[in-house]
Amino acid sequence: MDVHVGESATEAEASAIASALAEHTDDDEIRVFVGESEEPLLVRDVNLTAPIDDELGPTDREERLREEIADIEAGGPQKYKDRLSDQNKLFVRDRLDLWFGEDGIAFEDGKFAAFDDWHPNAPETDEDASRTPGDGLLTGAAEFEGRDVHWMANDFTVKAGSMAGRGVEKFLRMQQRALKTGQPVLYLMDSSGGRIDQQTGFFANREGIGKYYYNHSMLSGRVPQICVLYGPCIAGAAYTPVFADFTIMVEEMSAMAIASPRMVQMVTGEDIGMQELGGPQIHAEHSASADLVAKDEEHARELVAQLISYLPDNSDESPPMADAKPPRKPPKGIDSVVPEAPNEPYDMERVVERVVDHGSFFELQPDYGTEIITAFARIDGRPVGIVANQPDERAGAIFPDAADKAADFVWTCDAYDIPLLYLCDTPGFMAGSGVEKEGILEKGKKMIYATSEATVPKQSVIVRKAYGAGIYAMSGPAYDPESVIGLPAGEIGIMGPEAAINAVYANRLAEIDDPDERAEREAELREEYREDIDVHRMASEVVIDEIIPPSELRDELAARFDFYEGVEKDRPSKKHGTVF
Repeated sequence: MDVHVGESATEAEASAIASALAEHTDDDEIRVFVGESEEPLLVRDVNLTAPIDDELGPTDREERLREEIADIEAGGPQKYKDRLSDQNKLFVRDRLDLWFGEDGIAFEDGKFAAFDDWHPNAPETDEDASRTPGDGLLTGAAEFEGRDVHWMANDFTVKAGSMAGRGVEKFLRMQQRALKTGQPVLYLMDSSGGRIDQQTGFFANREGIGKYYYNHSMLSGRVPQICVLYGPCIAGAAYTPVFADFTIMVEEMSAMAIASPRMVQMVTGEDIGMQELGGPQIHAEHSASADLVAKDEEHARELVAQLISYLPDNSDESPPMADAKPPRKPPKGIDSVVPEAPNEPYDMERVVERVVDHGSFFELQPDYGTEIITAFARIDGRPVGIVANQPDERAGAIFPDAADKAADFVWTCDAYDIPLLYLCDTPGFMAGSGVEKEGILEKGKKMIYATSEATVPKQSVIVRKAYGAGIYAMSGPAYDPESVIGLPAGEIGIMGPEAAINAVYANRLAEIDDPDERAEREAELREEYREDIDVHRMASEVVIDEIIPPSELRDELAARFDFYEGVEKDRPSKKHGTVF
């Protein structure tokens, strides 16, 4: 807007005129000209001026609303808040501050849920347990480690974080919005389950608590779902952590079970405590329902911050790249780490630390199925999922738990477009009546199926031995890997030398009476067999793609993952497979 004033106007008067006009115009700029001058005496950028103060301010109505909000944010009865410190846990809003900072929450939804069911302005007494602000559940959106996320958090001071009608509706809306936005979801769980005395209207309804798990299923593989447990999550509440892609429990705080100890005793007669029934040790070492165990609340946040750095926001996006770092130890030592004798144990992590970027190794389920390592890492800044046999644990044989763990990890990596690196050194699947009872065939099938179905780039490295069906499960040549690379100690065969000689030559060797002659003949047969399965024979017959010096493994893998980054793989048209 251009304004012309008389010749006698001063700059102060021009400024006053511009300020007055700024209240009544949407123009971005006001220019004041004095007399016939072609140059403005003053230019006022309306967008950069401070708000024009006036005498209007918040009304009593707004002040009352702010008081109501403050009362809601105070949570449940004070006596329940006072107990939190005894349990070494934070009040839910303090927990949100820990996760997102004071300014990290973009917004919260449903603060006034169940508002009409309690009296926010009534004086609270120690006996008052009627306060149900937010219906015991908080939901919203926030920025976490530079990423936009949806979140929910139980308020344990409101009826032990139990779930009821309005809170259930908030939970469902949060999940449905995540399906729309394609942003990750954080579940900060601390819930005793459904509110039994208020189950009408939310338990069996089409849009009730059962819809949680339907929505979990719809979100699965679409956006990362990460759950942290802060208390005993019982019954229906325990399904959210097991439906999540990743679950973190907290030592001496978390637990989850299909029923409480009291209910277990009533049904089965078993007298058991909550930690023994469903604590972190149970789910990290035995059930595999927990991926990681944190020392405390701060550690839980740190673990999730690391975890999410490997994951895309959704299945349509690529995992985030990072700055490349050299490995912790130089790759030139790899061949010294790997023994030549196929049965000599060693720690596969000593190989991994010479391949992946320093500080990037992030193992999942380290205490479950320990014969296989499953971990995220980076190679030259690129996120990869590692599936590696661990010869330090039962010779690296694949037991049912290890197969189940690897299958789930491969399935998750494929869902979120994270390339896979297999490091193979295994005598194959374990045999015996014990593992048959534990489902070695079923769980081995599941691992092979996941490897077969994965469409992300896969690289398989024959570090040392690859015997029996172990080569199949570890993405051998028949399983559509982009490459199968051999190191010089590599062997691929139906079985190892000792077992093969016993299977084929046992009778002939038994006919040799002289022990020294028999031992000499055994050694000859063993060496002949090893020549037949040696990685050089496999490369000569083009079974594998290449044998490389171990000191070049990191550079070779980086080049191959980079080259195959955009690879597309077709699978037969079908509704879905039937294995999982």
